[in-house]
Amino acid sequence: MSGGLVDAYDLVVFDLDGVVYLIDRPIPGAAEAVERLRADGVSVAYATNNASRRAADVASLLTGMGVPAKADEVLTSAGAAAALLAQRLAPGSPVLVVGAEALRAEVRDVGLTPVETFEDKPAAVVQGYGPDVGWRILAEAALAVRAGATWVATNTDRTLPSPRGPLPGNGSLVAVLRTALNRDPDIIVGKPEPALFTTAATLSGAEHPLTVGDRLDTDIEGANNAGTDSLLVLTGVSGPADLLAAEPERRPTFVAADLSGLFEPADASRIPGAETTSLGGWDVTVADGNVTLGGSGAAVDALRLLCPHAWSGATVRAGSDEARTVLGDWGV
Repeated sequence: MSGGLVDAYDLVVFDLDGVVYLIDRPIPGAAEAVERLRADGVSVAYATNNASRRAADVASLLTGMGVPAKADEVLTSAGAAAALLAQRLAPGSPVLVVGAEALRAEVRDVGLTPVETFEDKPAAVVQGYGPDVGWRILAEAALAVRAGATWVATNTDRTLPSPRGPLPGNGSLVAVLRTALNRDPDIIVGKPEPALFTTAATLSGAEHPLTVGDRLDTDIEGANNAGTDSLLVLTGVSGPADLLAAEPERRPTFVAADLSGLFEPADASRIPGAETTSLGGWDVTVADGNVTLGGSGAAVDALRLLCPHAWSGATVRAGSDEARTVLGDWGV
């Protein structure tokens, strides 16, 4: 075993975008981390809100990047949404699909009929991310929902991480219909709902899973909803400023710069309590509603040290040149 954080867990559930890869580029160290977990006998699963690829396609993509994966280790919001609709609708029912071909294929595979227009009288509208989603299909979906079709969103991620910066995600497209209809979807399937996490644990027979994600509002909140520990890695969407401002339901158990944190001692990534005033070369003083960061060291250690104080409402200030640089880099 590694002698690290991961030793306390029998399953690691990875988010994909922002954790293992950025769109189509592997994040450095991801392949090595997964291979090391497998060598240590730790089960691995991949849970993604991205509905634009099927499980087999995701597994193939990962394998092509050097990250070992099998289709039955991948859980997508597209597959989960299709399975939910199959439970609720009669076989062959028409479903208007807003999204990529992968979502249409999932709907077809569960015995339902993908359609594209309001005139097809869809019993449901299922909406997932697709790079070619445009006004025409959104208009058909709006008409169908107004006529009584059940509206299911695979997820509501506002953005997708990319090497160029955050891009509009399915949540941004859902917001178009939400504005037009003046209502929310009937069902949201993906994270932060707990289904992907609990399904991954059930399929693997795990009793102590760990979720690894890059987003506080989906991965970490979803892990908390599922009652599992979580590790936030700073390789994707949520950054230090987001973490310092996180509401209780979006606070992780651990935080690390990247996946190497899985193999460091647990205390090296655990967010400490407010009684801790020094860590990794940094120190804090608390007075009059302010927390002042001094010293120097790795930026992620400063972040971990500051979290409990910022979460209690203290204003973060710099007490050294090194701290001023770090806080400036974070935009705090």
